[in-house]
Amino acid sequence: MVRIRMQRLGRRNRPFYRIHAIDQRSRRNGRSLEQLGWYDPVRGDDKVEINVERVKHWLSVGAQPSETVRDLLAKHGVGDVAAWESERKAARDKVEAKKAAEKAAAEAAEAAKAEAAQ
Repeated sequence: MVRIRMQRLGRRNRPFYRIHAIDQRSRRNGRSLEQLGWYDPVRGDDKVEINVERVKHWLSVGAQPSETVRDLLAKHGVGDVAAWESERKAARDKVEAKKAAEKAAAEAAEAAKAEAAQ
């Protein structure tokens, strides 16, 4: 499967990323199929440049973007933004439900401990 993900470049404490179409099984900085753009988190202006036509091509043939790249693409209006947002909302809801269940279990354990102490 082809993934659209970032390769890290730059020196220590000064990251720079290139956005590539890469085979999923290859390393982070391994051989890429095509460079699709870049992202500079340190730079103040024009942090991202994306070749939108090529990204749309790779998405149309089945490439899956990483979560970070998906966020960058959503900010630029590339891809199915509504579907991505619904997936993220579902993931957030799942995490919140898990936290609520853990909190309820901790409260129940605390109540049982207090009852046993009496």
